[in-house]
Amino acid sequence: MVLTLDVRLDVAWWGCVSAALASLLHLLGLLPFTAVFLTAWVIASAACILMAFLDVSVAGKTVLVTGCDSGFGFALAQHLDSLGFRVVAGCLVQDGEGAKRLRASASHRLHTIQLDVTSADEVRHAVQEVEALIPEGEVLWGLVNNAGLSTFGEVEWVQEHTFRKVLEVNVMGMVTVTKAFLPLIRQAKGRVVNVASMYGRMANVMRSPYVLSKYAVEGFTDCLRQEMRPWGVAVSLIEPGNYVAATNILANDNVRAHGKAMWDGMSQGVREAYTQKYFDATVENLLTYAHIGCRDVSAVVEAMTGALTHASPRARYMPMDAACRLKVFINTHLPEYFYDTFCTFTTPNHPAASS
Repeated sequence: MVLTLDVRLDVAWWGCVSAALASLLHLLGLLPFTAVFLTAWVIASAACILMAFLDVSVAGKTVLVTGCDSGFGFALAQHLDSLGFRVVAGCLVQDGEGAKRLRASASHRLHTIQLDVTSADEVRHAVQEVEALIPEGEVLWGLVNNAGLSTFGEVEWVQEHTFRKVLEVNVMGMVTVTKAFLPLIRQAKGRVVNVASMYGRMANVMRSPYVLSKYAVEGFTDCLRQEMRPWGVAVSLIEPGNYVAATNILANDNVRAHGKAMWDGMSQGVREAYTQKYFDATVENLLTYAHIGCRDVSAVVEAMTGALTHASPRARYMPMDAACRLKVFINTHLPEYFYDTFCTFTTPNHPAASS
């Protein structure tokens, strides 16, 4: 366990609270500022750090992770296996290269299963497989809903079937898998971990299908967390920053293919309004964006692991850099004008500017 940015921010927050308390008591003439400030901050910081290091035992615990063919899911399955969990890795293509590499790199405790989260039949079969894989005396401790799909395009460009496809994977797939495995998780008083995004907390030009789905993930997870609390089940959100480069979720070929499909599917009126020049420039900008994100997924894997192992898991883990956190803060706490003006990006020479 390392001192993540979340923990360091907690320590900073309690420093501010301690300063406010010390100032109040000093103004009232009750206690000296320095003594109160240092005492309160040391105690609060020690409590934060101690809680971050208190973990549950992994013995006898199984974790199901969806979307393990690549990216976060692949890395998490490997890491949980190394910690001693029994891991069931749901793969979109069980006989694909990702699943083969995962099996080859892991111990006998890791099992891959075929799991398309949009297929009700595969989800039902996955429940049966997981129940059969868990030995007597062990429990399904964790479910990590990691499987996801991303795409891009302005609202007028994206066809409705694309919105539906993204929602089917990112939202309804998560709901279907969660409902199917909740009885086992409840029996174990275990954990549900849902992967959202920083775009579950703020909008972004060109990402409306993805943003829409991740806002829904946030709302679903908040409701589930409240409902599961009486059962002793902890529910956490993971909100990664920009890891596009690491996950290859917007690979060049996919971006170009999707761009062509969008342009071909537009009405003539929409094409004329936006112009081919602006459309092409926007797609090229997205290709650049897809290669500037963080390539090291260890912070995300650490957050997911913490949600499964911390004695007192957080409701939200935010594995993102300072710039992304600042944007989230601006969008969450300041008037919309500030985020819309300073944190969103529009391709130069927007056709509306000359109309």
